[in-house]
Amino acid sequence: MSMKRSLFVIVLGVLLASPVHAGALPGPVVDTRWLADHQGEVVVLSVMKGSKGFTSKPLYRTDKKSGKKRLVRIGGHLPGARLLDYGKIRGKVKIAGRTVDKMAIPASLFEKVMQGAGINQGDSIVLVSAGLGNGDITMATRAYWQIKYFGHDEVAILDGGLAAWLTEGRPVESTPSTPARGDWKATAERREMLATSEDVAQVVASGGAQLMDNRPISLYLGIWRKSYVYDKGHIPGAKVFPNEILTTPRPARLLSADQYRTLLKEMGFDPEGEIITYCNSGHLASGGWFIVSEILGGKARLYDGSMHQWTLEKRPVTAFRME
Repeated sequence: MSMKRSLFVIVLGVLLASPVHAGALPGPVVDTRWLADHQGEVVVLSVMKGSKGFTSKPLYRTDKKSGKKRLVRIGGHLPGARLLDYGKIRGKVKIAGRTVDKMAIPASLFEKVMQGAGINQGDSIVLVSAGLGNGDITMATRAYWQIKYFGHDEVAILDGGLAAWLTEGRPVESTPSTPARGDWKATAERREMLATSEDVAQVVASGGAQLMDNRPISLYLGIWRKSYVYDKGHIPGAKVFPNEILTTPRPARLLSADQYRTLLKEMGFDPEGEIITYCNSGHLASGGWFIVSEILGGKARLYDGSMHQWTLEKRPVTAFRME
């Protein structure tokens, strides 16, 4: 055997024996079957607040008539999964002398969170939320947005989350996660994914982009407000695309690209035009951003400060006035 052929065989053998990481994901969304078949090729991150749900056990009840088991409480995590504590990826930042809460933390702090979860630079990451409702899925889309914002593209979301995995009777664990510290680094800050208050104010004044409010209609209209939002209503000129139509309920599964495109048109949006998404704090708005940018391949930015920052800065709002 020639030296050149021998070297080729050795290199091929190393590649085949090595675990697959970068480039392993088929797209921004994976289903349970794909993940079950490729779990050894990716790093699974459970996105939840705190570790209680991560180390609890799911609860099932048996139907007396049919004898079938029914999932009544989710718990645990996929075998080998690591924990990404959602409460640690957002925090307070100073902007123009004001303290704005629930914002993306600086790159250096986000690196520590990712490294603490055992994430390395070349990892292909699948984010798994609780999956019971759209609020769970948007925890995953928010984590996805931040991971991609800081330069890591090889990331996807499990459609239906843990709820879908458990409903299908797939295995889970409830042991704590103690991974070795990773070497993940923020390699970019993709400003094109982010909208500031000034960007939104420019749109309000002169147009150029569509403003998408991903909150429930009652908040959009100004029937009530969250405690950390300081005025009722919505940003002038914004149209509503409420979070409840982002997914199906229990498990919270995403819709098809064609269905989202139709829904956007029905709600008055041009899917081909630029869209800035917002909500109360940039959580639910990550779901709108994910649909437009990642599923439809459109142009979208997320207003991280959302209504919390907008009203903190005493900017104008439009609301339904009950007189």
